[in-house]
Amino acid sequence: MALLSVTLDLDGTLLDTVPDLAAACHAMLAELGQPPRSDDEVRNFVGKGMAVLVERCLTWEAPPAPGLVQAGIAAFRRHYAETNGRTAQPYPGVFAGLDALAAQGLKLGVVTNKPEAFTLPLLERQGLAGYFAAVVSGDTLAQKKPDPAPVRHACELLGCRPEENVHVGDSSNDFIAARGAGCLTIGVPYGYNEGRPVTASPVDVASCHALVSDLHEAARVVAAWNGEIRTGASIVSLASSPS
Repeated sequence: MALLSVTLDLDGTLLDTVPDLAAACHAMLAELGQPPRSDDEVRNFVGKGMAVLVERCLTWEAPPAPGLVQAGIAAFRRHYAETNGRTAQPYPGVFAGLDALAAQGLKLGVVTNKPEAFTLPLLERQGLAGYFAAVVSGDTLAQKKPDPAPVRHACELLGCRPEENVHVGDSSNDFIAARGAGCLTIGVPYGYNEGRPVTASPVDVASCHALVSDLHEAARVVAAWNGEIRTGASIVSLASSPS
């Protein structure tokens, strides 16, 4: 048995989307007459989907009223439809890494908490859509990461079992979801993780089977794991030995 597929997070793993998200948040807050948030605050709020991002932007001393959150979500959707992909940038090594993974014959998928209405256009605008045979967005299922269901669903779409898949992400949401699904996990250190650097968190480090500098290095790790499997190592033994 070999590793046959790789699923990847989107925001903070493939693309730095905070400038576009922050622009939409700024416009949403201004429309609602709310105090502004800095780009760094928005960066720290990213990770659990659009609704949580909006609620965090609107939370000060006390939780916001439900009506305000719903108005915020509606306003954010309008503004983000205009800013989505405008200034987002792929991280260094992303295209080289995707090319290297595809060259290994691996099936590729995206698993994100971003709504599908924003996920698919963003992948198209950034020239990434053609790499992926499966895209699971934040509203594809009732569950979002860190629930393992989206990762499992992506594996089904790719025609692979979870133990034949590697998931690459930048946050504890990814690591918890992937390990819960039964996948190997690779972490990248440059994303968001809700304001907590992955490398500074012993729990997050322990949740990864490998930490890499970029996606190109992740491709080399996957190739090495498949090399070990070909020489007799089992996927189970790899999964039981986080690095």
